Amino acid sequence: MLSNHLQNGIETAKLVWSRLPNSEEAEQEDPGLLQRSDGSGTESLDYEVVENYAYWEEQEQRGKLYVGYYVVVKWFFALLIGIGTGLAAVFINISVENFAGWKFALTFSIIQKSYVAGFIVYVFINLVLVLSSVYIVTHFAPAAAGSGIPEIKGYLNGVDIHGVLLFRTLIGKIFGSIGSVGGGLALGKEGPLVHTGACIASLLGQGGSTKYHLSSRWLQVFKSDRDRRDLVTCGCAAGVAAAFRAPVGGVLFALEEVTSWWRSQLMWRVFFTSAIVAVVVRTAMGWCKSGSCGHFGSGGFIIWDLSDGQEDYSFEELLPMAIIGVIGGLLGALFNQLTLYISYWRRNHLHKKGNRVKIIEACLVSLITSFISFGLPLLRKCSPCPESDPDSGIECPRPPGMYGNYVNFYCSKDKEYNDLATIFFNTQDDAIRNLFSAKTIHEYSAQSLLTFLVMFYSLAVVTFGTAVPAGQFVPGIMIGSTYGRLVGMFVVNFYKKLKIEEGTYALLGAASFLGGSMRMTVSLCVIMVEITNNLKLLPLIMLVLLISKAVGDAFNEGLYEEQARLKGIPLLESRPKNQMRKMTAKEACGQRVVSLPRVVKVADVVSILRGNGHNGFPVIDHTRNGETLVIGLMLRSHLLVLLQSKVDFQHSPLPSDPRSGSRPTRHTPSEFIKPASSKGISIGDIHLSSDDLEMYIDLAPFLNPSPYIVPEDMSLTKVYNLFRQLGLRHLFVVPRPSRVLGLITRRDLLIEDNEESATVELQSTSVRAWRRDRSASTRNGDAERPLLNGLLVQGP
Repeated sequence: MLSNHLQNGIETAKLVWSRLPNSEEAEQEDPGLLQRSDGSGTESLDYEVVENYAYWEEQEQRGKLYVGYYVVVKWFFALLIGIGTGLAAVFINISVENFAGWKFALTFSIIQKSYVAGFIVYVFINLVLVLSSVYIVTHFAPAAAGSGIPEIKGYLNGVDIHGVLLFRTLIGKIFGSIGSVGGGLALGKEGPLVHTGACIASLLGQGGSTKYHLSSRWLQVFKSDRDRRDLVTCGCAAGVAAAFRAPVGGVLFALEEVTSWWRSQLMWRVFFTSAIVAVVVRTAMGWCKSGSCGHFGSGGFIIWDLSDGQEDYSFEELLPMAIIGVIGGLLGALFNQLTLYISYWRRNHLHKKGNRVKIIEACLVSLITSFISFGLPLLRKCSPCPESDPDSGIECPRPPGMYGNYVNFYCSKDKEYNDLATIFFNTQDDAIRNLFSAKTIHEYSAQSLLTFLVMFYSLAVVTFGTAVPAGQFVPGIMIGSTYGRLVGMFVVNFYKKLKIEEGTYALLGAASFLGGSMRMTVSLCVIMVEITNNLKLLPLIMLVLLISKAVGDAFNEGLYEEQARLKGIPLLESRPKNQMRKMTAKEACGQRVVSLPRVVKVADVVSILRGNGHNGFPVIDHTRNGETLVIGLMLRSHLLVLLQSKVDFQHSPLPSDPRSGSRPTRHTPSEFIKPASSKGISIGDIHLSSDDLEMYIDLAPFLNPSPYIVPEDMSLTKVYNLFRQLGLRHLFVVPRPSRVLGLITRRDLLIEDNEESATVELQSTSVRAWRRDRSASTRNGDAERPLLNGLLVQGP
């Protein structure tokens, strides 16, 4: 009901561009919101702390030593996440560079004798690598397909997508990225590295993988969804830091793009994790410089040094730079829309036919990419090498099989090069370095750049959505740097200034396309500065990012948001829709509420759980004067644990007496937590006898006695902000309260430390008086628990 109200009010400009079925149609086709080949779906996460009896008993038993141990373990896990993600990035980068190095070296050695034989070998190697990647994804880890960023963004927004953080997904992501990127497809490994870091963080948080017998009990400390969320956030930042060697950019990426909740304590741990990744990657690069990494060259660990490029810019250059921002916004929005169309067609027509079709599709894309990358340079005429500049350190032509500018491909003379092969016959990192390179004016012709732009843009659109791990950072940089260099060529010819570097405009073009497609600003700006090592370009990057984002926002949403909506991931964006201003909380309640009594029969619980899919049930009781009272919220997962254990079943339908000395609950909070990357217990897994069904359960010790509550006439905008900012899963809507017990202000929440008595006092006099009264009542022998105090209190 709520989605129908929201979807009917989408802006006209977005409807013109987005004629795909909207989210309510996707929900009709996919009852599980997100359907994968393994039948898995989505489920909301419980970030709220359930403060029941078991929780308070556990908190009372914990001392300062345990709190200190808890904090130390958090930092230790941040260290492990940084090391693990850094090592995974090192392994992926070295593997990709070696496969690509062997491929290009073998191809160049064969084409010296026969171009046909070299072409066959080139196509065969690419096909084998891509086939290995798509086979791993389709038969071993279906959740490893794509970049994984929309799924991780959904997880940090409060949506658990089953299978996304499994151990096999991690393995599939690592080896699948090696095959797809090494196979020369128009995609990158940076997005999958973010997913890889998140998987490593999640696996560390749950102590490993129990299915593959790789678990450790001493690592199983963080069992709540809230703690796992913090670990996954560290993993996302570590993935970006490892992909781009940009630790600060990784922190800002996690803050701006993927997380929905942020705390200052989390900021320090994320920063520490990114710093550890930078140290690990730096150490690996130093080790590779000794020649221990095979064909590993200057690529792999992305950094494009532009410190020797354009040092200053004039006012006249701001206009063409602004034009680059407009072009990036238009091409980025078009890219998002085209990938959305093709992804929708794949999901509803092609990929429904099974894994064999997915494999054939990926192999066809590999063949097309190999034909284009090998065939187009053959159609270009070679150009004579420019005069050598000893200071530039650039050799023309470059040695066969090595990285660098000026590739001699199908040239009749030795001192000639093929400018189109300089882009195609390189790894993507080296090709971008060539496009960004300074002191290489007139290296590329406008015709070659335009040809590469059209072909690679088309390949990137077609490749995105195939059943292989695929990132869009590096393809976006290649597309943007191509048209950016084109604009730079026109600026050089128009202004006749030799101080203008085409590589600077290539950088701005790359930033503009990423801003127009992904709609990131701050994090992307810092990433571009870190990987180019030129702080002087910061104002220019900021300019093109703002323009490209503004232009792109006029047509559609960002790439990850569009893909998340297509996949049925119910994201709560940072800003509510305008239609919510005219709606109330009561209007958003579209389904009938299913309530439970405080003491409920086991047979009734089983019937309710089988009859609906609700995950939260209000629990009601009656006071001594017969007034109905809502006493809390009972989660479905908690009910399933109680039914499975059977230790809290009772024969009497009467509530237990809290004044008795018996322990009110036989469970600890950890028993009610759903295992990570698992669907948990289902009602079909529980077997109860006829005698069990006739017994009762007192729900008071296990429910959440303090759920969040809003009045029925509160605007839906305020409800939305409250729900998202607190990371809630359930929110009670109640009638207008009849009376006010008190009013809390800022002063009531300020705490002062009393060093003499070693106690903590609240600033407010009324609260201090209440605390004294409560302390006095607690010293009495027949004091009651807070929940039952509120339940049994008489009306005024």
